[in-house]
Amino acid sequence: MDNTESEWDLEIGPSSGLLEINWRELWQYRDLISLFVRRDVVATYKQTILGPLWFFIQPILTTLTYVVIFGNVAGISTGGIPKILFYLAGVTLWNYFQECLMKTSDTFSLNQNLFGKVYFPRLVAPISIVISTLFKFFIQLSLFVAAWVYFLVQPESSIHPNTTLLLFPLYVLLMSGMGFSFGVLISSLTTKYRDLRFLIQFGVQLLMYGTPIVYPLAIVPEKYRLLLLANPITSVVEAFKYSFLGEGYFSWIGLGYSFVFMIVWLFVSILVFNRVEKTFMDTV
Repeated sequence: MDNTESEWDLEIGPSSGLLEINWRELWQYRDLISLFVRRDVVATYKQTILGPLWFFIQPILTTLTYVVIFGNVAGISTGGIPKILFYLAGVTLWNYFQECLMKTSDTFSLNQNLFGKVYFPRLVAPISIVISTLFKFFIQLSLFVAAWVYFLVQPESSIHPNTTLLLFPLYVLLMSGMGFSFGVLISSLTTKYRDLRFLIQFGVQLLMYGTPIVYPLAIVPEKYRLLLLANPITSVVEAFKYSFLGEGYFSWIGLGYSFVFMIVWLFVSILVFNRVEKTFMDTV
């Protein structure tokens, strides 16, 4: 009987270190990322009556609801900015963050069958989600830009865009990075603590009201303003409004804080993700 150990040409196993990420391997699987992106975009509205029109219907209905409830009924000031444009600006950016967070938070649960049968870098799944939601974001952004141009060309327009518009790619990067990191961390934790998923929707809703989406930061009392600025999304949303509308809070320190927060949270979320993916199939 031959007791010689078999020699394998290729052995597939989990990363040896918690922080070890094979970026070269992720690049080699870029075609798979493209396939996942196409799947996510097509499958979302494939069997719906209105199809891609939902990309526009959702922000329009949300904006109109905010105009009626917060603008007309509650009488919350928008700082001289047309109500539709003010709320649409916040909704457009917030929707992208929320989509990134909510969809990446289901990474393990939605892909458990696929993960159990085929090997590929597990980060491929949440990365593809961030890219596919970017497609939806730019469609909704076109709606905001159309409304923005309409109000901009009006006589005595109260819209005053400025050169900080050049920072738009940074705003998108920050929102996608924070949505990705929060979502990946939640997805990792819910593999073991299933009841956390019931708190996600509620937590995201609370976070929205803790972010100046339906109100400008300027009307917040001074004693609460620092608390809101501790929210890393606040500075990004306010800077976005300031760049396009000329009304809002713009701070390099605030954006720097948001960037550092994103980097730290990415570090933590990837650390937890790498740890969970090794034993994922045993706990799901």
